[in-house]
Amino acid sequence: MGNDVIPSGGIEPINLREALEERYLAYALSTIMNRALPDVRDGLKPVHRRLLYAMRQLKLDPDSGFKKCARVVGDVIGKFHPHGDQAVYDALVRLAQDFAVRYPLVDGQGNFGNIDGDNAAAMRYTEARMTDVARRLLAGIDEDAVDFRETYDGEDKEPVVLPGAFPNLLANGSAGIAVGMATSIPPHNVAELCAAASHLIKFPNASIEKLVELVPGPDFPTGGILVEPHASVLEAYRTGRGGFRLRARWETEDQGRGAWVIVVTEIPYQVQKSKLIEKIAELIQSKRVPLLADVRDESAEDVRVVLEPRSRTVDPNLLMESLFKLSDLETRISLNMNVLSRGKVPNVLDLRTVLWEWLEHRKEVLVRRTHFRLEKIARRLEVLEGYLVAYLNLDEVIRIIRFEDEPKQELMRTFDLTEVQTEAILNMRLRALRKLEELEIRREHEELSAEQAELQSLLASDDKQWAKLSAEIAEIKKAYGPKTDLGARRTSFAEAPDHDLEDIQQAMIEREPITVIVSAKGWIRALKGHVQDLGTLSFKQGDKLMLWFYGETTDKVLALTTGGRVFTLAADRLPGGRGHGEPIRILADIEQDQDIVSVFVHRPDRRLLMISWEGRGFVVPEKEMLANTRKGKQVLNVASGDEARICIDATGDRVAVIGENRKMLVFPLDQIPEMTRGRGVRLQRYKDGGIADAKVFAAESGLTWIDSSGRSFTRTMEELRDWTGDRAAAGRLPPNGFPRSNRFGGNKL
Repeated sequence: MGNDVIPSGGIEPINLREALEERYLAYALSTIMNRALPDVRDGLKPVHRRLLYAMRQLKLDPDSGFKKCARVVGDVIGKFHPHGDQAVYDALVRLAQDFAVRYPLVDGQGNFGNIDGDNAAAMRYTEARMTDVARRLLAGIDEDAVDFRETYDGEDKEPVVLPGAFPNLLANGSAGIAVGMATSIPPHNVAELCAAASHLIKFPNASIEKLVELVPGPDFPTGGILVEPHASVLEAYRTGRGGFRLRARWETEDQGRGAWVIVVTEIPYQVQKSKLIEKIAELIQSKRVPLLADVRDESAEDVRVVLEPRSRTVDPNLLMESLFKLSDLETRISLNMNVLSRGKVPNVLDLRTVLWEWLEHRKEVLVRRTHFRLEKIARRLEVLEGYLVAYLNLDEVIRIIRFEDEPKQELMRTFDLTEVQTEAILNMRLRALRKLEELEIRREHEELSAEQAELQSLLASDDKQWAKLSAEIAEIKKAYGPKTDLGARRTSFAEAPDHDLEDIQQAMIEREPITVIVSAKGWIRALKGHVQDLGTLSFKQGDKLMLWFYGETTDKVLALTTGGRVFTLAADRLPGGRGHGEPIRILADIEQDQDIVSVFVHRPDRRLLMISWEGRGFVVPEKEMLANTRKGKQVLNVASGDEARICIDATGDRVAVIGENRKMLVFPLDQIPEMTRGRGVRLQRYKDGGIADAKVFAAESGLTWIDSSGRSFTRTMEELRDWTGDRAAAGRLPPNGFPRSNRFGGNKL
């Protein structure tokens, strides 16, 4: 069968893959071009452009009356935008919300929703008209400023783009998700944008650094504080991609008698206040923010969210830092300047290119409007010149009109007039034949001739065109300057306070006493409270108690393995006291061939003595042992056949070590180096076996040990003279009464 032959029944076979590719590509292009991405020139998507154009046709100017939104939506979906009425109305509502749009394009009357996330009233109840910003975007649309195209049904015309005498793309921002691409542009301050655009006109090769000086960052309608570092802001504007950390604005309010509350007066952009308060209430209920006691919404016209601390001694900065981490009081606003460059090509543009393409569009609009005006002037001058001929030869003109059979042809032949001029003369009213009218015509002719010369001069000079644009931009800057209500910057800049991450995490945990139990087989659990009687504890068959200690839920717990690696566990995340707990291996990535040597509460100001079985060791500051990951931190390096054995408090000035060969040695602690990681130095020499135990003590207090019966024995340095020597000696048999277990006892960390 040939390719061009259709089989009987009218069924045409097609390749499914090719058909899907073709149709999906058409859908993707339609979404990108006609729905999701804004045009860099006027900053609008088609639905917004059609809304404004329909409102203009309805004569809803800023100084005119309001009309029902249902009327506007009806015109938009009937003439230009064949989509759902609710989708169009939602777009209209957003353009009127002063908390969603930095410079509203629609002036709404009625319920247009609120910052709590409540919806607007139905379109039959609300009314709208354009704002001054919308009027500026449309200015000159009847003067051939932009191209028009047919509407979807071919019965009408709609603008391809608006003249855009307002830097709307950056001023109001935009967000949209297309197929395979998205856009997210936060709103900016228009006075700053105008300053940057004016600078760009003077210096077309201006650097991004200079432009970012003039446009330091977004300016959100809901205010807030931008805490993004300047370097990353600069990089975002340089590449067109990035993000900004935005925080709520807050202050402490004195309640008298030492009591205080925190009042949040501005919340981040696009955060619904009701959901934010709901989230904070959940955090209080789940005890994830123990420093916070209550949250109240006391908002009226302005935002006022009151946060009540648990006690007067709470650090307000620490409380807010913990809330910034856990709630939408801090959000990240993304920047992805993916727009339709020149109205055709989707592209991620930097700040300079976005401003430059807007300026180029404005220049093109200026040139087109100038041509349009020149054509109108030329037509009017032609008519005026015809009028002047008529006034100079009034009697003859009247005679021809009264007595000639074809006055039009006769006038054209007699006075060398064009058809346009002749028609204008024939259509003149008798009252226009006064002498005064002649003077008016001459004056108008002179004014139009002067304007014509000026406009021709403008078209001939590139510099004059840019100067004209600069003047227009300066006028926008003045109308929306920093001293105006709408133009004043709302979002301020600050650096995030440099709070210790550890402090913030501690602030998120409710402090409660616990008792940590570790079994001989490495199972761990945390009992609530400081338990006195451990005799009732149960263990798995073949397992038993290895060690226990008191702590608090805010503590860090360190676990040392035979491989010399230290693992960090959060006390608040240890398994509860019900059951037998969980193996430490599950909570940390401990290798199978390693066992637990010791588990203890982390004390950052402490120093520890770590010793391997071979008798090598060193002193390490405990703060250097913390590990940030499940893989732990290697502290004591052990050779093959060796393993970590002892980890004890290094408070004192003497060290006593005893080997499995029952030889004891006492020497000064300062002979052991302090390191953060390593194999260490030899503490005692053995012919066979390894170390059994060690103890650090103060010389003035003497060496104490506990025997198997629990009795305590102390020997002074004088009594220990025979065992005192230098590090790495062999030592000698311990004094009488030393336990047969070769353990000093009482060495628990």
